[in-house]
Amino acid sequence: MKHLKNLNLILSMLIVFGLASSCRKDNITGMPIPGKGAPTISSVHTLSKTDTTAVTRVVTTYNSSGVASTTIVGAPAKISAFDSTTVSGVYNNYYVLYGTNLASTTKILINGVSIYFNRGLISDNSLIFSIPTTVPYLQPQSNTIQVITLNGSVTYGFTTLPPTPAIASVSDYNFSGGSQITLTGQGFVAVTAVTLQATKEAVTIVSKTDNQLVIKMPSSTTNRSVLSFAYTSGTKMLNVNSTIEFVNIDKAYAIFANGNFQNNWQDNSYAQPAGPSASAPSITGKGSIVASYPAGGYKVEGEANYYPSFAYDPSYKYLTFWIKGGTVNHTLFLVGDQLPGGFGNSLTSTTATPAQIVVVPANVWTYYKIPLGTGAKMLAFWGTNPTTATLAKQLGFFLRGSSGDVNETMYVDEILFVK
Repeated sequence: MKHLKNLNLILSMLIVFGLASSCRKDNITGMPIPGKGAPTISSVHTLSKTDTTAVTRVVTTYNSSGVASTTIVGAPAKISAFDSTTVSGVYNNYYVLYGTNLASTTKILINGVSIYFNRGLISDNSLIFSIPTTVPYLQPQSNTIQVITLNGSVTYGFTTLPPTPAIASVSDYNFSGGSQITLTGQGFVAVTAVTLQATKEAVTIVSKTDNQLVIKMPSSTTNRSVLSFAYTSGTKMLNVNSTIEFVNIDKAYAIFANGNFQNNWQDNSYAQPAGPSASAPSITGKGSIVASYPAGGYKVEGEANYYPSFAYDPSYKYLTFWIKGGTVNHTLFLVGDQLPGGFGNSLTSTTATPAQIVVVPANVWTYYKIPLGTGAKMLAFWGTNPTTATLAKQLGFFLRGSSGDVNETMYVDEILFVK
């Protein structure tokens, strides 16, 4: 909203001061009188810039005893009228094109695509435009902007840059050495290299289109990491980190992974069928845990490891897992022998801690990453006062039954404790 207000202010100033002084107005229509010659383009500028230079001042205050204290206060960013000349642009940014005989402009094309423009922001010497996402940028392209007027046309060199690589969704948030993950998003065609940001280990690019990138993960020493993308933008080589973090199964403590129980865990469910099934839907294609919830019942889909059990280790930061929901949305409760409420079917939305409540959408796979600890919104998997001698033996997913329920089957995959 702040940027929108700044843009509106700049546009208003341009209309009142800049555009009004750059051409004569027709007394009847109030519109610019166009020149009669063919149009020309001399330069393109970004419409505005934000000055991020740090500006601070020291404020001195006094308390009731007359003791002074000082505070350094930062000034807000300033908006300047124009930035530098440019021969390239990015989606959704605004630009000012300067030239002559522009008032009769009928069409603007970027890389051959006609774009919208506001005739109220045109004078005979300038016009304002933005780059919509319909403009292609994949090379080869003409890399031009063309202005067509009633008296001719002019073409100017102008490159639409690729958007910054960004992930919208993933096939899996977890990986093992050699596993493949599909990333869906934008800007991937410009990616030249991918690494794990935490360790700088190389990730193999298997295939790429602009909206999809398939990668092969390395055998890594990291517990978890975001991805770092190297990509080309015009003549520049840039880097950007993903906002999504990926978990290394090979370094995690797994209850269930790769289609099987791990670390001596086994099925401990109240209802059948339950436990691993190689033919069940899964994230990896190797099977998952079948979780059965008969209609109206108070049932727990659970796992147990009575020996050697799972000793408390504060270096574990998250519990992660995938769940594929049933026919309708449900709320599950995480239960365990050391968790508040124990390993049972008594929890409610009132008695469960926030971290124990898992909302599961119907018919889709959903990934959960729950912080571990004794804080208000953390999962106290080893209890509220754990010691190094505390052992956790059970973990389960409890669904409260209600009148009118139907038989439900859900699927659980990749249950991990992550450092």
